[in-house]
Amino acid sequence: MVEFPQPFIPPSLQEPGRECPALPLASLPKLPINDTPTVIVDLDAQTPDNWVKRNPDFVRLTGKHPFNVEAPLTPVFNAGFLTPAHLHFVRNHGAVPRVDETKLRNWRIRVHGLLERECSFSIQDLKDKFQVVTLPVTLVCAGNRRKEQNVVRKSLGFNWGAGGVSTALWTGVYLADILEYVKPFYKEAKHVIFEGDDELPNGPYGTSQRSSVAREKRNGILIAWAMNGLPLEPDHGFPVRLIVPGQIGGRMVKWLRRVELSAKESQHYLHFFDNRVLPMQLSPEQARAEKEWWYDPRYMINELNVNSAIVKPAHQEVLEIHSHPLNQTTSPREATYTLRGYAYSGGGRRVTRVEISLDDGVCWKLADIDYPEDLYRSVYHEDPVYGLLDLTERDTCFCWCFWKFDVSVKDLAESTVIAVRAMDEGLSIQPRDMYLNATSMMNNWWFRVAILRTETKSGVKLKFEHPTIPGVKPGGWMERLKTSGQDIMQPDFEPIATDTVERQPVPPPSAILMTKSDANRLITVDELQKHDKSTPWFVIQGEVYDGTGYLDEHPGGTDSILLVAGDDATEDFIAIHSDDAKMKLAKFHVGTLVGKVDDLKSLRPDSNSTSDTASLTSSVLLHPKIWKTIKLKTTQPINHDTYLFRFSFSEANTPLGLPVGKHVFVRLKRKDTGEIVQRAYTPVSKPDTSGEIDFLIKLYLPSSHNPIGGKMTTGFHQLEVGDCIEVKGPLGSFEWKGNGIALWRNVVHKVQHLAMICGGSGITPILQVLRSVFDDDHDRITKIFLIYANKTEEDILCKEELDSLFKIHGLGEHPRFNLHYILSTLPVPLGWTHSSGRVTEDLFRAHFPTPADDCLVLACGPDAMIANAVKPGLVKCGWNVEKSLVVF
Repeated sequence: MVEFPQPFIPPSLQEPGRECPALPLASLPKLPINDTPTVIVDLDAQTPDNWVKRNPDFVRLTGKHPFNVEAPLTPVFNAGFLTPAHLHFVRNHGAVPRVDETKLRNWRIRVHGLLERECSFSIQDLKDKFQVVTLPVTLVCAGNRRKEQNVVRKSLGFNWGAGGVSTALWTGVYLADILEYVKPFYKEAKHVIFEGDDELPNGPYGTSQRSSVAREKRNGILIAWAMNGLPLEPDHGFPVRLIVPGQIGGRMVKWLRRVELSAKESQHYLHFFDNRVLPMQLSPEQARAEKEWWYDPRYMINELNVNSAIVKPAHQEVLEIHSHPLNQTTSPREATYTLRGYAYSGGGRRVTRVEISLDDGVCWKLADIDYPEDLYRSVYHEDPVYGLLDLTERDTCFCWCFWKFDVSVKDLAESTVIAVRAMDEGLSIQPRDMYLNATSMMNNWWFRVAILRTETKSGVKLKFEHPTIPGVKPGGWMERLKTSGQDIMQPDFEPIATDTVERQPVPPPSAILMTKSDANRLITVDELQKHDKSTPWFVIQGEVYDGTGYLDEHPGGTDSILLVAGDDATEDFIAIHSDDAKMKLAKFHVGTLVGKVDDLKSLRPDSNSTSDTASLTSSVLLHPKIWKTIKLKTTQPINHDTYLFRFSFSEANTPLGLPVGKHVFVRLKRKDTGEIVQRAYTPVSKPDTSGEIDFLIKLYLPSSHNPIGGKMTTGFHQLEVGDCIEVKGPLGSFEWKGNGIALWRNVVHKVQHLAMICGGSGITPILQVLRSVFDDDHDRITKIFLIYANKTEEDILCKEELDSLFKIHGLGEHPRFNLHYILSTLPVPLGWTHSSGRVTEDLFRAHFPTPADDCLVLACGPDAMIANAVKPGLVKCGWNVEKSLVVF
């Protein structure tokens, strides 16, 4: 039974000592500590808001009234992931509606217009009729960082700093549920209009959403009455407001009174004359005079853009360095300084990287990113106050993240500026240059902090300078450089004190070039789609490549290239391939795609497609181009570093659809970094298994000798029962058809002997073929010779099954299975009868058949083992590795 926070009055109006109701889950981000204001600030005494209690430390951006404020950046950041109400920024267009107990009892939200069932809901009605939910959502004003543009040219808006951003837990009901209840006529009702209760010169504040956006529950739009478990404060919309995750704050109507289904967008005054990014060539004066620009829907802002800021060092922070001269060699344990800040993006897109530069963009380094929002993704919790807190099936990112970067103070002392930029998963990146516009909204050029260096008797003093100071207070490097006559759109950060240290030139960044300078051909989407799939073209980062010349040597097999023919392969390629592979890609560059990559995505068959590729796999789980979600059912330790992960399908009777010898791509999202990683795996499930899939995963976790660990296996280790990953396939150039027939690189091979060599977890594709051979009642001829390399006996995976197969098929009058182990760690166990040391040609001569046309070698193991031991050893034994060696 969901209850309202009691009393259902904002803490600033009654019982200011109330704290946020506790959540019993210690793993979640800490609830904020409230410092609820208890007095009326003098500045408000002569305004219509003379009854509202507010934080006196807010930076007021529009004078006394209306109330538009941000808190100083450092306290907001230090408060943590969730922002207390007294530090949350406020954007008001006029006086705050005063809601007393009588008005609260009579408050109704009217839902009307083009719908079947007109309704009027009290807040109690909303709670009783619909599922109460809580979502963490970051709110950002479209004017965040506006003052930076205002220093260049005064715009139509006031001076927001970088503090127009805050995060809270918002409790209410999904708008989608309400819309489903009232049954709109969606063929006519293309828009949902929202109107508040404030009284403004040109009518109440109102705006709208497209109905296609409003009715989609995954967009998370809420009609909310609580913030961090407490009733909304008056400045934040008490008693009820709209929350639209991933969009600008201007779309989130406060003091909500009316919801209308309409054929037209909102006609409210501020729906048009606010929240627009007008063309750059349009001056503020022109925009004020030429009203037609404001009605053009192309210039409307809805979703947030990607943005980031530096919080530490703070503006005017001083760092004194007392050390030996900087031109001497420093200790390995030299002092470091941790840069910190925030980043966010819109539309549910994750910030995928934050980069730091100490030379104004010549070189960039990756910062570490913390995603506190992800802590909610493994939680399913119902609460009498918060309702349902459940992000377990959400992959959208509606909250800010925090970044940090450790830099040596020596490097800081030799730099003049710190710059930060962020990129989101849509590959939108903060630009170097400012997009100057009449409203100065959505400003997201690189955030820079200047470093002012002064020599002292004891060393060096560094003073940090942010670009601007919010509000009307002067300060910041932008005003300083402008006063000196500089073009601050192209700032030059020269030190203000003489630098006696001789600087070394900074080398250029080591970018990986994946294109050819003479590949100037322009290729349309239509031409790409019609190109012969047997000579496959594919797209990576907007460039077109011809994979024909790499089909035979591609380690992932021919299918890995053919399945992306005519498609965008960026995501999979970048996630899987090494820097070396990326460098090799340049020689296959054909030209540049003309058109949007989204046009390619729209042509892909979905899970309900009737195309040939879809119909071939319609009765099984796997599809070569569509990621399918599977859920972790159990984990089972196999030895000290290997686990069996069993995943279930949504339909228990669905076959996997994986031919013997093929593998699947697995994709997951790291819980610690939020990074999406993927790689190919061969499951150890039996081919006829339905409803489940098993992966045998050897974990390479971070350690003292390997601080990073394996990206993918660390991600597996973080999974908990109920978590989901994605798979697609089948992939690979090899398939065992049965009864001695193999299909490799589209060529049929009649096989009587299979020589197999594997190391560690490389047993998985080998085991798949091994089982198929010995489970085949029609195959009485094929012989298998297996060499299995590991460090220790404890590392040998599936040893019990292998030994059992050897007893059945490796002994007797006509043995078909030769099994031999080799251990690299000495000494070997007492009584060990197999080999020790490294894989060599002598091992192949002793335990493999002689090369023949009816024999293939199957190999799976670390790249170094394949390149430095397997291939040279086989060649020395007379094998033609180009014709006989299959590497999984």
